[in-house]
Amino acid sequence: MREYLLTLCVTAAVTYLLTGPVRKFAIAAGAMPQIRARDVHREPTPRLGGIAMFGGLCAGLLVASQLTNIGELFILSDEPRALLSGAGLIWLLGVLDDKWGVDALVKLGGQMIAAGVMVLQGLTILWLPVPGVGNVALTQLQGTLLTVALVVITINAVNFVDGLDGLASGMVTIAAAAFFMYAYRIWYGYGIEAAAPATLFAAVLMGMCLGFLPHNMHPARIFMGDSGSMLIGLVLAAGAVSITGQVDPDLVVEHTRSVRAAVHQMVPLYMPLLLPLTIIAIPVADLVLAIVRRTWRGESPFAADKGHLHHRLLEIGHSHSRAVLIMYFWSALIAFGAVAFSVQSASMVIVLAVVCLCAIGLVVLLMPRFTPRVPGWAHAFVPPRYRHKIAGDAPLAGENVQLAADEQESGDPSTKAGTVTAEGAKTGQQPQPAFAGLNGATAIGGNQQQGTRSSASSCDGQHTK
Repeated sequence: MREYLLTLCVTAAVTYLLTGPVRKFAIAAGAMPQIRARDVHREPTPRLGGIAMFGGLCAGLLVASQLTNIGELFILSDEPRALLSGAGLIWLLGVLDDKWGVDALVKLGGQMIAAGVMVLQGLTILWLPVPGVGNVALTQLQGTLLTVALVVITINAVNFVDGLDGLASGMVTIAAAAFFMYAYRIWYGYGIEAAAPATLFAAVLMGMCLGFLPHNMHPARIFMGDSGSMLIGLVLAAGAVSITGQVDPDLVVEHTRSVRAAVHQMVPLYMPLLLPLTIIAIPVADLVLAIVRRTWRGESPFAADKGHLHHRLLEIGHSHSRAVLIMYFWSALIAFGAVAFSVQSASMVIVLAVVCLCAIGLVVLLMPRFTPRVPGWAHAFVPPRYRHKIAGDAPLAGENVQLAADEQESGDPSTKAGTVTAEGAKTGQQPQPAFAGLNGATAIGGNQQQGTRSSASSCDGQHTK
């Protein structure tokens, strides 16, 4: 465990330290496109964050190869080298797309090539654990097609969900943490060495996302872009392919001494092939809904729109931060619930806990306007948006500006129309009305007004997405 933690920390540190210089490079290189109609951020923001994440991936694998126990993995298995080869190709494709733009079909072809490179180096699905049947051996063609399909679907699922500050990196961190717990249990709990590569991939993936997340939280100073979202999607898919197609379920049967118990404990292992990837069920659901929605309207499945799940959360009144936290909640509930369900002794307790948490999540999801208030004695410890307003109280110096920003973030429409922003206070202009048709404070519908700002001035301050 200490070696995995060391690998995680090194990956996170390198990614974090590289993100600042990469941001400056992205600005100098002009990798900062203007606001598009479907974007949620209000000012042009540099991309190419995937460069820092790829540097963290290389650093993590390099350190892991020099460690005592994990280092043996690089001698006994070609999977780490297969991952690095596929990651390098998908990262290069993403960098080109972030800077110049790449056609959707070309990107799809590049994703298939990256998956094929990994298959050629041994990272492929050899068999499927089917409940009630046992192992189903796959031919080389079947394993290749299934592996490529799983990798491509996972890459695009993560890419589709990358629409809000910190959303993709946070959700993949949650998925990787749950995946690490399961893979580590298979590796050290049952002594199955075939699960070691997946455990390493999950630790490195967590480090990549955790190192980038502080720069990407709302308001984001840099976006990971396709170079980052496709990269982390490929790493996550590689871990799923490794533990699903390489781990022999018969070894689990030997330890549990029961086929039924083995199948029960293999639930998080074969479920990724059915969804795919239970641990990122929310992005996969968003991907499926987007394809159905666009084809139903007679559009291309690759045509961008504003109908993703995070867009809908903003439209019903949730603030940017609250929408991200809601997506985090559901991702964690599904990912950790699937892993916890594999523990047979606590299955009924897990089911009851998941049901209760689902009820709580639905209440929060359906109450976008709810803003908790705290008693007067605690006002000094909370943001102004949580304080009671007392008639006759004069605001402190600068509190109007802070209240405007906080109310805008909280999504409370009752104060937007009458609050003077900092820019309005300087110019004497009247406040603009809230966006038509929206209950919350979002930038949807107002992107055209923001598109005239200069790129140079927008990069010196904070950015929202």
